[in-house]
Amino acid sequence: MTEVIGIDLGGTAIKLGRFTQDGICIQSLSVPTPQPAYPGATIETMVYAIEKLAPQMTDLSAIGVATPGPADAAGRVAKIAINLKGWIDIPVATLIQSRTGVPTIIGNDGNCAGLGEHWLGAGKNYRNWVLLTLGTGVGGAVFLNGELFTGHAGSAGELGSISMDPNGHACNSGNNGSLEQFLSRQAIYRATGKEPQELGELAAAGDRDALEFWDNYGRNLGIGLASIIYILTPEVAIIGGGISASAKYFLPAANREIERRVVSTSRPGFKLIEATLGNRAGITGAAKLAWDLLARKK
Repeated sequence: MTEVIGIDLGGTAIKLGRFTQDGICIQSLSVPTPQPAYPGATIETMVYAIEKLAPQMTDLSAIGVATPGPADAAGRVAKIAINLKGWIDIPVATLIQSRTGVPTIIGNDGNCAGLGEHWLGAGKNYRNWVLLTLGTGVGGAVFLNGELFTGHAGSAGELGSISMDPNGHACNSGNNGSLEQFLSRQAIYRATGKEPQELGELAAAGDRDALEFWDNYGRNLGIGLASIIYILTPEVAIIGGGISASAKYFLPAANREIERRVVSTSRPGFKLIEATLGNRAGITGAAKLAWDLLARKK
């Protein structure tokens, strides 16, 4: 049986999964990301994990890798990974392919999460939509007419880097006051001294301060989405990432803000919904990249 491996490279963990062509994950694995995550050590760890997941590699036809930053249009080079050390123009696909002998392609992690949701998750019934992944950073993906939009150089869809406050906190992207500086785990900890999971647990217990925090969080999400909606008029915006575990506490405020800021002609039938693949979205989308690579080679 022909299989591919999808890899999701994160700041703290590297997740991998072996997938069949119909999207079934038959085996998965997670290993810690080296700290600091310099390219050489990280590539070595990925190769080790690939060999552990598929020791013989006899049925392995391709590898897809989701990296935390833009890739080049050919899916070979990680142009930059702003939250990893030393990641500038790293030929990830070539390095892994040379070590494993297996055709390899890479893509931005937000785009891969979007591909996963488009293939098997919340986006599969829509043609024009956006994804925001809320976690260590804030990623995104844009689908137009049923296709992932990556722009002429492959790096479109960095929705977390749009400006919210020109005088706000500095972002590793080079921007100030980006959406990521309002919605990421780092932003939440900076504002509250608490982790998102703790704030979710407090909200579930009825803690007034936590509920007020999530309401304000949702308002900021709605403000950011308003700009995106005016430009793209998507059918839906899908919210994923680890912070979306508390979505029920902040999506109502986000919806109110969108309704207040965006005229109805720019949001006909618009819906704000949760992603469905959870922390498997990245490896699922990376596997879809791999299957698409094989399809193009035929």
